[in-house]
Amino acid sequence: MKKQVKPVKAYNNIEFLNSKDARTIRILAEYYEPKARFEKNKIIDTIVFFGSSRIISRREALKLVNETKKGNTPSLKKKFERAVKLLEMSKYYEDAVELSRRLTEWSMKLDGNGNRFIICTGGGPGIMEAANKGAYLAGGRSIGLNISIPYEQFVNKYVDPELSFEFHYFFMRKLWFVYLAKALIVFPGGFGTMDELMEVLTLVQTKKVVKKMKIIIYDEAYWREIINFDALIEHGTISKEDMKLFDFCNSIDEAFEKITNHFKKYFL
Repeated sequence: MKKQVKPVKAYNNIEFLNSKDARTIRILAEYYEPKARFEKNKIIDTIVFFGSSRIISRREALKLVNETKKGNTPSLKKKFERAVKLLEMSKYYEDAVELSRRLTEWSMKLDGNGNRFIICTGGGPGIMEAANKGAYLAGGRSIGLNISIPYEQFVNKYVDPELSFEFHYFFMRKLWFVYLAKALIVFPGGFGTMDELMEVLTLVQTKKVVKKMKIIIYDEAYWREIINFDALIEHGTISKEDMKLFDFCNSIDEAFEKITNHFKKYFL
């Protein structure tokens, strides 16, 4: 007679938990586990930074320019042109660092027992790293909502380890971006940034988000080149009133003033 093996409890059955039958459990886990950690760390609300993961710091960009500028082959010339463009775009990295630093310093001076207006990003490289870095330089904490994808995404070194998360489901990650946010700052970016921007604008437009959340689109010239807002109005696919859902900002000072004044008016 075979010796009877004690069965594994369902919540310890890794094969089951990774199966399609347990998908709803995994989804719930991506809601309740972050919720528990945010409550433990007394995180009340956040300022979310969106933007390209491919934008690098000025220092890194200058290094690439110097490494490729003497190239004579077509391949090296192409790399040099790419490095020059990265150097041009690096201004957004530096602006994100400084804006995050100033907002963190401002929030740390507020009275109260909880953590107010904590910087939150996707936790990866580029603009995400820049915003986490700014909070770090100010001596503050910041959140990284990382996502498991095949490339570009890793947790940057400036995220507070206790506030570093790894998501499987994009929609659960997006929920946590919006749920605690009192402001969103959208720096130049690509598909992912546009996806996040458009989803948030849709939620606000349709009043699925009713809180007074400030949406800042950083650098009007870039975004008007990428998205023809005037054409959308002209074709009747959005209204002029929809342009009031967000503010364009073209400098650190302008973004800082609009966000902090908004917080003072509605949340302090």
